[in-house]
Amino acid sequence: AEQDEPNGDFPTVVSPNPEEAAALKMALEKAEKVGADLVMGTDPDADRVGIAVRNTNGELQLLNGNMTGSLLVYYLIQRWKELGKLNGKQFTAKTIVTSALIKKISEAQNVPCYDVLTGFKFIAELILEKEGEEQFIGGGEESYGYLAGDLVRDKDAVLSCVLIAEMCAWAKNQGKSLYDVLMDIHAEYGFYLEDLISITKKGKTGAEEIAQMMEDLRSNPPKALAGSNVLTLRDYKLGVVTNLSDGQKSETGLPSSNVLQFETADGTVVTARPSGTEPKIKFYFSVNAKLSDKAKYDSVRSALKQKIETIQSDLKLK
Repeated sequence: AEQDEPNGDFPTVVSPNPEEAAALKMALEKAEKVGADLVMGTDPDADRVGIAVRNTNGELQLLNGNMTGSLLVYYLIQRWKELGKLNGKQFTAKTIVTSALIKKISEAQNVPCYDVLTGFKFIAELILEKEGEEQFIGGGEESYGYLAGDLVRDKDAVLSCVLIAEMCAWAKNQGKSLYDVLMDIHAEYGFYLEDLISITKKGKTGAEEIAQMMEDLRSNPPKALAGSNVLTLRDYKLGVVTNLSDGQKSETGLPSSNVLQFETADGTVVTARPSGTEPKIKFYFSVNAKLSDKAKYDSVRSALKQKIETIQSDLKLK
């Protein structure tokens, strides 16, 4: 009720951004009072949505954009399959900094998943490019933006909220929570965990520091991350993918963008991407492990968190 009155100053939150846990604080408190299974909160222009679901202990737990995106793609493909609508002419899409779990889920069901540069406009371009040949099922980006179908052609929290609620009901009909479904996904396809560090460097000196960081990574890529050898360097600025073990090169197939991506032997992916509008450089981390026993979910998650911290130390970001 405290948030019922429309107010463009958003006085009940520090920032009306669903990526920030504090933005959903009042909703989480209300959900505890009424015993809700699901909390959803969008940003002011309703293109991004953050959610919380109940974990195995019955506690409300916020999910990040990669988790929600993976759940949505999994659900959409499952429903298309249940309804007999998959015919080999559908696809999903994600940005290059979004979890590889989405690709793994899609390709396991023989649905191609295409990678595009960061920014939903590139998913929209892909939908247009494939129009009449392949049908877009759904996809999204790690920054809490998702889309299903080709009507809107931009990230859309209104549609996403409807689908998330529908997905929650679908799970409940099977005696499961969305958290249970997420654990099922991790048990079947691997436990993927992502994190992000944003470093601000102000002024002309800051811009020069960011440029130098990228140049150092480009000319002297790390040989190993958390003990796993770096096998692949994707330089999206030059449009080149380099196999660091034998020097073989291929093309990224994407437009030029000042982004570097490193992939290790164990499937760890680290991406460095300077902001085009702010004096920032962002580092995206994705690690994964097998989840042979769902009872070990929390311990595997802790081990993956520690691995991300090790990688951040390896890169001297902490």
